[in-house]
This record gives sequence, structure tokens and C-alpha cells, in this order.
Amino acid sequence: MSIPQSFIQELLARVDVVEVIGRHVQLKKSGANYMGLCPFHGEKSPSFSVSPSKQFFHCFGCGKNGNAIGFLMEHAGMGFVDAVQDLAQGAGLQVPDERASPAERARAAEQRRQQATLSDVLEQAATAWAGQLRKSERAIDYFKGRGVSGQIAKRYGLGYAPEGWRGLASVFPEYDNPLLEQAGLVIVGEEDGKRYDRFRDRVMFPIRNVKGECIAFGGRVLGDDKPKYLNSPETPVFHKGNELYGLYEARTAMRAMGYALVTEGYMDVVALAQRGFANAVATLGTACTAEHVHKLFRFTDTVVFSFDGDTAGRRAARKALEAALPYASDTRSVKFLFLPPEHDPDSFIRVHGQDGFAREVEAAMPLSRFLPEAAREGCDMATAEGRAHMLSNARALWEALPEGALRRQLLAELAQQAQLPVQDLAALWAQPQGRAEAGRGQGGAPAGEPGRRPWRGKGADAARRGPPPRPQPARRIDHAARLLLSHMQFLEELTHEDQGLLREQPAPHGTLFLWLESRLLEHGPQPWAVLREALADQPCQRLAERLMTGSHAQTEGEERELRWELRELLNRMLVEAIKHEQIALVEQAASDPQAMERYRQLQERRLALEAPRPAAS
Repeated sequence: MSIPQSFIQELLARVDVVEVIGRHVQLKKSGANYMGLCPFHGEKSPSFSVSPSKQFFHCFGCGKNGNAIGFLMEHAGMGFVDAVQDLAQGAGLQVPDERASPAERARAAEQRRQQATLSDVLEQAATAWAGQLRKSERAIDYFKGRGVSGQIAKRYGLGYAPEGWRGLASVFPEYDNPLLEQAGLVIVGEEDGKRYDRFRDRVMFPIRNVKGECIAFGGRVLGDDKPKYLNSPETPVFHKGNELYGLYEARTAMRAMGYALVTEGYMDVVALAQRGFANAVATLGTACTAEHVHKLFRFTDTVVFSFDGDTAGRRAARKALEAALPYASDTRSVKFLFLPPEHDPDSFIRVHGQDGFAREVEAAMPLSRFLPEAAREGCDMATAEGRAHMLSNARALWEALPEGALRRQLLAELAQQAQLPVQDLAALWAQPQGRAEAGRGQGGAPAGEPGRRPWRGKGADAARRGPPPRPQPARRIDHAARLLLSHMQFLEELTHEDQGLLREQPAPHGTLFLWLESRLLEHGPQPWAVLREALADQPCQRLAERLMTGSHAQTEGEERELRWELRELLNRMLVEAIKHEQIALVEQAASDPQAMERYRQLQERRLALEAPRPAAS
């Protein structure tokens, strides 16, 4: 979807950032601005400022800032288009798509209308079943027996679908409405055409998307009937490979606690939230996918997967490992928690309590240990053949990792376990795999998944050597933009501080970075040839084409070197931005006693940025 920049500007002029943020954060008037506790990091005194005049928010604690669109993207984990559409709906505006034909616009509008209607239908069912829970002693006793309080039941919208084949007929007078079947609430018999409720005599768990809209349900029997759990089918609003149970409820706790806890069941999530782990989510009866991991990393930089310690749990952990590898950059952490075979998270925390479970989380196995362990499975490490088999297992996993220090360290770890010099293993893996490479994406990742090229270093000297001297461009901002246009995946590794710096650049540079971010969220990393076509008629098109044409546009070289170069550029830009803010703070010091404290904080950050950094290796 191509949204005109003029519409974005009109939308931001129509919405009030104070009102938008006020739905999620308790704000109090403080001078010309509003202050509140930052929703992006834990704090006890307010440092989160919202400016009505600038229509901008800024946290003096963690540095996050932006407009109303940026807030929804950061806080709710929405994509750029979803955030724009959410704001436009509230403002009574229709989002235009200047690239679409009238027929395509009509189809898109009809699809959005259908999705909104289906969510309304599902929300009505959720409300009805929550009411039925209060009337059912059996369902109440079930949740009480699992230690679930009324407060948690209300937070997660827990409910009960009563016995009977047509219980929803009392909720929806038009029981033959096709929407009930499309929403997965009603089943229509293939032979007789009779309609009946999908969920009967089950406790119900509403599944919500990141915007809080009800999109599906999970239902659990109260006895021993089969199937124990029943999920909604795939619908226009629900694709289980993309959604996580409890994500909407857990997103704030993830930021406050610093990590996301991924489990396998609805009751795991509810039980953990009851006992102090409100950052838990669950996959929906399917293996963890790359989309799940990508979605979680919008809210936190650390993900802990919790699995049973049995064989099935190990298989699930291996799937999660493969899904997480392309996103395991040096600034992110992925861990694996294996409970004793007789326990799941729900039963473990009821037996051992909050502190006992917290100790298990603290001791969770990092990806750097689990990857070699997974590669060694079934291999006799006492023989050369077994060690070679281990390396064969490990190669595709290792190559799916992004370039960086973690990837380098794992190369050395795997070489040591295989009893090979690291330079020999690097040279071996630098060679093509031949037919084994067919059907795999760049860097060994499955086709369609983000990946990186294997390291092409040629021995230990190359591993220690930094990047060759490169001439500094006349304008840092131009070269930073050039690197991101030619290696769009670098955007995924930027910190929130980096993102804020780039978004705040004057037009057309700031406009280009905002467009690139939205493109990444909607489509993932794309090559320049695709981006050039998508840039047609964009306000930043001329800038991008100027940067990417001519001899100065070459950004060839090792990705590790280019990453290092981008990091250095951004650090110098951050230092310049800090210097300008410090100058302003000195002028404010006479009237604002907090100005010098902010000055000292910035000085510490500036010194850290100016400290000598090791060369790329």
C-alpha cells in the first residue's frame, strides 16, 4: 500500500497526540506539556513528555520519541499502514492508496469492512461467554482450581461456552448469518446444512491482535473429552502462524520486565500472569514461526522460550531456534528454558512458586549454548565422522545468524568442538554447498526468511583485521541513507536512539527514513531494484535516486565492514545532536534547575559514543 505523504501530513494535523497517547498512558498537565510514566521502560518518576504544540512525545529516560503514528508502532507493535489506518478511522478519514486502481481500492475497502465486522461479531461472542462464566459454577470451579483470580479472568476476557448445540442463537438472533460461519463461531454441516456452535461446554480464551481486537478463540474442555483444546479455524482476521495468545495483554509487561516469555498453552499464560509473569505469551497450537519472533522483537530485545523437558519439548525448541536465528543480532538475546519432564510452566509455578520459576528463567540456556547442543544431537563426538556430522548439522543454523560478534564466537565454538582450527572451518564454510544450497535464502536461511551472507574471512588474521580505510563522505547523512537503501536489513539492527535520530532529520532525509521503516515493517528487507520501483512519486524519490546513482553510490564490500561503517556514521551524528542539545541546556540552566542534570546525562552518553571502538572483525 502506497500512502501519499500529503495524507500523512494531513492526518497528523488532524489527530491530537495527547489524546492518542492518553488512551494508553495516564498523563498530567505540567506547564505547556503533559507528563507521565514512560510505557517503554520501567520508571517510578515521570520522564515521558508529550508536547501539544509539537505534536510529539519524548522520554528523557530511554530517549524514545516520535509522533502519533510512531507511538502506535512502538507501543502497540503495529505496522506503519495499520497505525495510519487506526488513526485515520478515529479521525473519520479514508486512507488513500495512490498506487491502486479504483477496483483495487474498492476491494481493499471491502476487505477492511469485512475484517472490522468479523471482529465485532467475535467481540460480541467474547462478551456473551464472559457473562456465562459468571453463571457457571463448574467453569468458575475449574479456574479457581487452577488458581486464577477474578481480576486475571477479567484481564484476559476468560469465558464459558455453555452446553447445547445452538447457544449462540441467544446472542445472535440471525443465527443463519454467514458472518458467524466466516468468524469460525458456527459450523454448517456438509450433508444436511444444519448449523451448530463450534464451541460447546468449554472455558474460553479470547485471542486478540496487537490492537486489542478479538480475532479468534481457544476453548478447553472441563473434563477429559477430546480434543482437550479447540482453536478457531483460519479466517480473514486470524492466521495462527502470525498471532500469539496474550501478546496484547503482555506487551507493557514485556517492556517493564525486559523480556518476553513464550510458552505452549493458554493456561500457562494465564497462570504465569496470576503469579507475577504478565510478560508471557503462547503459540496457538503450532510451532513457533519467524513471524512470531519478529513480532516479539518489536516489544523487547530478549525472548525466553519455555518448553517441557521431554522429547516433544526439545522438538519444539529446535523449531523455535530455527525461527529465531535470523533475528538473533548482537543486541538481542534468545534463551531456552527447559522444565523437568513432569512439569509445564503452569504446574511448575504452582509447585515451586514465583521465586522458583524466576530462578529457572535466570538459568535459561542461551542460544549460543543451545545451537551447538542441537547440532550435536545424534552425533558421536568421539569420532571424526561424528564431529563432521555435527558440523554438517550446524552449518545451516550458523549461516542463518546475522553478521556480528555472536556469529563469530559461535564459529570459534563449533570449530573447537569439531577439533578444527577456526580458520580452516571458516575457509570450509566459505565454499558453496552446491545442491544443498538450492531452495535456501541468502545466508542459509529458508527461502523467504531474512538471512545474511556467510562470513568470507580467510583465516585468523582476517578475523582480527578491521575494515580497510574508507574515505569519509562529504555528508554523513547522505552516506548513512545510501547504506540503508542498499542494505535495507541494517534497519532491523538500529537502536531506538538511532531510529529517532534518523526520523528527526529535515526533509527529504527524514521523510526517506520514515518511508524505509514503513516499507520494512510491511514487506521485510528488499533490494534496491524493488525499492526504486516502490519510490515512484514519493517525496523522497529524487533524493534516493541521487544517492544511489553515480560512482559515489557504490557500497560494495563485506557486510560486517559496512555495518561497522554505518555504526560509526550514526555515532558521529548522535554526538553532534547531543552537542546541540547541550548548548540549548546551558542557555536554559538559569531558569530550569533540571537542565544541568540533563546536561550531565547527555555528557555521559557523549563520552560513551566518543570512546574508541574496536574495528570491525
